[in-house]
Amino acid sequence: MELKEILSRCDHTLLRQDATVAEIIQLCDEGMRYGVASVCIPPCHVAGAKRYVGDKLRICTVIGFPNGYSTPKVKAFEAQDAIRNGADEIDMVINLSMVKDACWEALLDEMKTVREFTKGHVLKVIIETCLLTDEEKRMLCSLVAAAGADYIKTSTGFSTGGATREDVALMRECCPDAVKVKASGGIKTMQDAEDFIALGADRLGTSRIVKLAIEQEKAAEAAAAETEDAPEGE
Repeated sequence: MELKEILSRCDHTLLRQDATVAEIIQLCDEGMRYGVASVCIPPCHVAGAKRYVGDKLRICTVIGFPNGYSTPKVKAFEAQDAIRNGADEIDMVINLSMVKDACWEALLDEMKTVREFTKGHVLKVIIETCLLTDEEKRMLCSLVAAAGADYIKTSTGFSTGGATREDVALMRECCPDAVKVKASGGIKTMQDAEDFIALGADRLGTSRIVKLAIEQEKAAEAAAAETEDAPEGE
């Protein structure tokens, strides 16, 4: 798979708590240069990032992040505020305690509440697969579809594990075509990216793929410079 195609599926991500404005600007510059799907950044940086990129790059942010135990009204307010600040895409963490208590109707209501406030924008639902049983993952695939969300997403990247090949395959199998899959967390190599896409992931949450693209570019430039500087006859 061409690197350009992989990059077009990446949410170039920086969600570290102490991320600076300068780092967010650099992330946006990289996102625009390498043609990523979006940059995924903390809510406090959305307004500034949107002013910086305009319509050149989609802005994604997170709500209920990373623990998911805010109330539905708080998540809805977060989503509305993020959209008002310029967010194009919202990644929402579900209430995992509701999952463990099998409060399926309450979970569906939460997702529908946030969906109501994000109409016209992409909504991704983070289910934190590393904390779930396969049965819970299957149930959540059904609920995400019923809520009308655009994506189901594996992980926050802040828990005990990230995306696995098994989870992405299961989610793709259990979700209808209308619900896309985002693999996030632990995507470190081009092979990881290709594998997740082959298994059915439409989006990848990672910063590593852009870094690999930058490394490839620098290596190519160094090789070209070395060839240029080589004495004739070599």
